[in-house]
Amino acid sequence: MVNCVQPQPCTILNVHKESKHEWTFRVATDVKPAHGQFMQLSIPKIGEAPISVSAQGDGWLEFTIRSVGKVTNVIFEKTAGDTLFLRGPYGKGWPVDALKGKHVVIITGGTGLAPVRSLLTMMAETPDFAKSVHLISGFKNEEGIVFQKELDAWKDRFHTIYALDNDEKEGWRTGLVTTFVKEIPFDSFDGNYAVLVVGPPPMMKFTGLELVKNHVDPLKMWMSFERKMSCAVGKCGHCRIDETYVCLDGPVFPYTKARELVD
Repeated sequence: MVNCVQPQPCTILNVHKESKHEWTFRVATDVKPAHGQFMQLSIPKIGEAPISVSAQGDGWLEFTIRSVGKVTNVIFEKTAGDTLFLRGPYGKGWPVDALKGKHVVIITGGTGLAPVRSLLTMMAETPDFAKSVHLISGFKNEEGIVFQKELDAWKDRFHTIYALDNDEKEGWRTGLVTTFVKEIPFDSFDGNYAVLVVGPPPMMKFTGLELVKNHVDPLKMWMSFERKMSCAVGKCGHCRIDETYVCLDGPVFPYTKARELVD
């Protein structure tokens, strides 16, 4: 019997510095998560942290990590050849089957791009998967931009709007992602669309409100809540919001449920 909470030692294959505080670690493993699921990354005697899978391939997974605490700070000391411990995958991912053949709209804030990166890569490599893909991706400033290589490549594959909250950058817009929701041609989709939103909680809240304001059907929207998860198996209660356990019932939720998840 497989122990669902037993970490496995895995070798770091590569470390790529996306920005000052966000690095991507490629780790050797044969685990095959669904798009939007997460893994628990740990270091013995230090602790563990839930991290979304930002890319995957044969024999490896990538995790884009922000250095924000004890565990992630120690992970940032690791280099290629070192060991990380992984367990998982956990949670419910994006509704991939429900996206096929639809106009897919994805709106991200900051490192919220990481949980949809593998899905975007799949759609870029499978042009007939969706009728169209519209991507709005915003960052606080230029220093916080991640996945620059992919962002450039996706311009040729998708309808893209890239924005910085306040800064100016050539080829980029200035403003919050909510500013650009009205530019998505929902009226031309004949109701055949799906919307995915992921980012900081305030960004998701106001993006959801803006989408509804623009007559987007709440039943066709999903959000990812990676909030305060700890054990990943619903035992510690750390991520519980009322009767909902984010690690078990999410992290991806239909918007009709996500809009109720308020602490």
